[in-house]
Amino acid sequence: MGAVCAVVAAALFWSSSYAVTKRVLEDAGPLTIGAVRFTLAALLLGVMVRLHRHRPARPDARQRRLLFLSGFLGITVYFILENVGVDLSTAADASLIVATYPLMTMLLELLVLRSRMPLPRVTGVLLATVGAFLVVRNGAEVGGGSRWTGDMLLLLGGLAWAGYNVLGKRASAGQTAMGVTYYQTLAGAAGFLLASLLEAGDWRIPDATASALLVYLAVACSVGGFLLYNHGLRRMASSVAVNILNLVPVFGVIGAVVINGEPIRPAQATGGIVIVVGVALGMFERGQGATATARPDAGGAEPSGTPPGTVDAQAGGSRNDHVTGRV
Repeated sequence: MGAVCAVVAAALFWSSSYAVTKRVLEDAGPLTIGAVRFTLAALLLGVMVRLHRHRPARPDARQRRLLFLSGFLGITVYFILENVGVDLSTAADASLIVATYPLMTMLLELLVLRSRMPLPRVTGVLLATVGAFLVVRNGAEVGGGSRWTGDMLLLLGGLAWAGYNVLGKRASAGQTAMGVTYYQTLAGAAGFLLASLLEAGDWRIPDATASALLVYLAVACSVGGFLLYNHGLRRMASSVAVNILNLVPVFGVIGAVVINGEPIRPAQATGGIVIVVGVALGMFERGQGATATARPDAGGAEPSGTPPGTVDAQAGGSRNDHVTGRV
């Protein structure tokens, strides 16, 4: 029961990142948010790694290159796309679109790793694609070109997240979840710090609420969510954990309504339902391989059956053993 509660809590943290990010965007740019969030997360993880009784073995040069590359892709690239996408679109759209990320990861694994994909998974991919189309079309009709652009950036973020998961799987052998997450977050934070210089002219001290939410994104979504997920994953079948992560889009839409007061239209709700059905089919017969696709906050993802990481890492969230959204 404790393991289930841990994974549910991780899904709740990751899903809240979209609505929280949408609020913080009122006081800071998307690149600045990522820089602050992941720098704080990297510092916290660095302290945790050094204080841990069993410090992880230092990865070899090849592993470090792959970990840094996966961190840059899954954190810097993914969360830039996510934060800008959420800024142009809505937190509700982001929460629903992110439900397609595990399926994008499975497709990339099929192409790169030649993984077998049974018919139910193919059906799930098609359904989730239809659902994402409904959500994006609704965004274009209701919010105009800006919201449509935001939705498309969120979909591109799914491809970045998928690439992060595949790289993370290759780089995590022999490493602990905390160690992998630390190296990936370190690389992602460095990328964001450089990118945030583009917004230097707009930097200002955020208000107390925005500052508290930035700390929440770093501590709860970027660190706590991944540690909770990995805690639960060690005590249950990976397929069970990934199915629980399908709560991310549900929690995300609820958060968008409660925190940001965003309305939910029928087409959007229908698209969300279709996505969830597609994701459920996509997880069918996944067995132990399920972990490789689980998300994310940008968090984001944090990402669920998203953006938060894989193989016990963060994907930025990252979920290298799965996540993984959310960012």
